[in-house]
Amino acid sequence: MRPTHGLFWAAACLMVLVAITATTLCSSSAQRVLPGFSNPVIPGLWTPGRMAEAASVDKPAPNDLGADAGETDPEPAPVPAAPERASYHEFAPVIGKIFFDTPDGPSVCSGTAVEDPARPGGSSLVWTAGHCVHGGAGGTWFRNIVFVPLYNDEALRGPDRQAAGQDRIAPFGIWWADQAETSPEWIAEGASTGGDGSPSDFAVLHVTRQGGGASLQETTGAAAPVWFEAPSATQVPAMKAWGYPAAEPFDGELMFSCQDRPGRLSVRADRPPLYRIGCTMNGGASGGGWFAQRPDGMLALVGNTSIGPVSGTWLAGPRLGAGARAVYQSVSARAASDES
Repeated sequence: MRPTHGLFWAAACLMVLVAITATTLCSSSAQRVLPGFSNPVIPGLWTPGRMAEAASVDKPAPNDLGADAGETDPEPAPVPAAPERASYHEFAPVIGKIFFDTPDGPSVCSGTAVEDPARPGGSSLVWTAGHCVHGGAGGTWFRNIVFVPLYNDEALRGPDRQAAGQDRIAPFGIWWADQAETSPEWIAEGASTGGDGSPSDFAVLHVTRQGGGASLQETTGAAAPVWFEAPSATQVPAMKAWGYPAAEPFDGELMFSCQDRPGRLSVRADRPPLYRIGCTMNGGASGGGWFAQRPDGMLALVGNTSIGPVSGTWLAGPRLGAGARAVYQSVSARAASDES
């Protein structure tokens, strides 16, 4: 589920990369500077046509990943991805699609509008995968990152989709990321193949729309709560993942979901296990939110899609713990500071 990247920045990481200012990544023997996140708005760049042309270049993981590492449960049976009902605004109001440019060209992921503890009812935060914003070990930030909430809300297909203008493909606007942060582990260890860095493959964006105005949450009417330190996969009866899969047999234009009882997948014995569910979604669904029911009965975000196998039969993603909470709180605090 990882994009192929031209990796052109070398870095060793012991310090977290701060989103807006350039940050020094250091080791005991060397020190290098990685550029800070910069994502200037380019009006008119993400037209409906360019969005349709952006293809997932995610690379699947080996089918037997985790077979000899840590806590790994039996591989789940594949769960066919189910198309979401339209309009998406009625049935999955927090899900959207992320577009960005890599050294290899335009690419796609999925994302989730989430609550902002500093702005109750007025959040402009988006949760996604780290590999949807940063190239991982040796890489840097991607460019021209935007979030399109409820992309293709009417689930248009064929000629109707081709003829649709921006008002129908992006009815709630195109939101440019002005802040992004991912985990130091993803920056130090993340790889496009093999699952390295996937236990910390998460990121948070703060987004704005040209011309300002209402927040993302006020515009769409929804933002998901985030449940950090959710129970182990052994204690959760069901999880549901949403996204816009873009590799064959999908085309990235429609929203799908899968629901299954989660299991555990360990990619390294010294890293926390991932959640894993049976699901036939593939590249393009990366970064899409995973939800579980809290004790109070409310659905909450507990993870995001990180990796999937060559066979396209399951997905796995990180369990959100203290590191994820720190990234979330950092972006929230910085956004609140910028607005004050």
